[in-house]
Amino acid sequence: MAFTQQNSSAPPHGHGVPHVRLPLVQADAENVGPPGVADQAAMRALRWLRLVFGVCFAINLGLHLHPQYAVQFARQAADVAAQPHWLAVWDGAVWRVLSAAGVSKGLALLFGIEVLLAVGLLTGWGFPAMGWLGLAYELLVWSALGGGGAGAVALVYALGFALLLLLRAWQGSAWSDAALRRPGLSQVRWAFWLVGLLWVAIVWTAWQPGLGLRLSDALIQAQAHAPNGLAEWIAFWAGLGQALGMGAFAVLVAVIDTLIAAGLLLAPWLPRGSRRWLLWSGLIFSLLAWSLSDAMGIFSGSQADMLSAAAIGAWLFGLLLAAHPWLEAAPPGVTTAPPERRRVGDAA
Repeated sequence: MAFTQQNSSAPPHGHGVPHVRLPLVQADAENVGPPGVADQAAMRALRWLRLVFGVCFAINLGLHLHPQYAVQFARQAADVAAQPHWLAVWDGAVWRVLSAAGVSKGLALLFGIEVLLAVGLLTGWGFPAMGWLGLAYELLVWSALGGGGAGAVALVYALGFALLLLLRAWQGSAWSDAALRRPGLSQVRWAFWLVGLLWVAIVWTAWQPGLGLRLSDALIQAQAHAPNGLAEWIAFWAGLGQALGMGAFAVLVAVIDTLIAAGLLLAPWLPRGSRRWLLWSGLIFSLLAWSLSDAMGIFSGSQADMLSAAAIGAWLFGLLLAAHPWLEAAPPGVTTAPPERRRVGDAA
């Protein structure tokens, strides 16, 4: 970096003053470079996980082609019992619009949106706008299904789209010309906190009275609808629960849920090794919960449904595993070189 030469003016008395060189530093601009190797690996993992979400959507599309899906969806959407007043009003309005347009036409429109979302997820086409469409669509489905246990599945899918947007999981795909850059630190933190809030809701449910009885009933129901191999797996865990006492088994599950929720909310301040252990534990626990429940999410024992919240919950932990190093690393893709100081006339 060059220094400018500044000459002092002669004083009015006529006494000469020698020239003085003042080293005035001129700041260099920051050199913005491409993402590092670790950043590129995280972006690549996020792209693959976006593809996995697209495969899940494609599976759901195949399930929704079953004629039973339209019947069950319409029945669930029309049922506004045991809902908060504001949600019942909204659900009723949605149902009136569907009825006026024709239920079959309305469901065909929803199916068309799902096709668009599946294509966008599999190719990266249309993002981030496609991510916002998916978020709005899943929130609409959540509200139409009543926001209860059935609608909670759609809420988890909506959370998946929110994480794709926060973590920029579309960049680097063949159909996207988005610049490769890491998401901001606040975006990564919010990704963890949103999943943490989901687990706070799970914890609240887990500590409600009668969890042991509900857990026992859920295992019995899942075993009744499971194929032979999976039924034996569920029977093993049901037997373990009976041996420990279903109440104690339920408390153990609630404690694990609580630890995962607390870890997700505190993740930005945890050491990297602890975060990795937490996220792998959450992923495995979610897969275990999926294997012990009905694999589908809305209509129990139905051939026309969608992958359950536990399956998508495991996928959410995969997203966080890919992005968790960004909680502590330097700003994305920016290399700041220290200014080089050199005087005029010095050797280059």
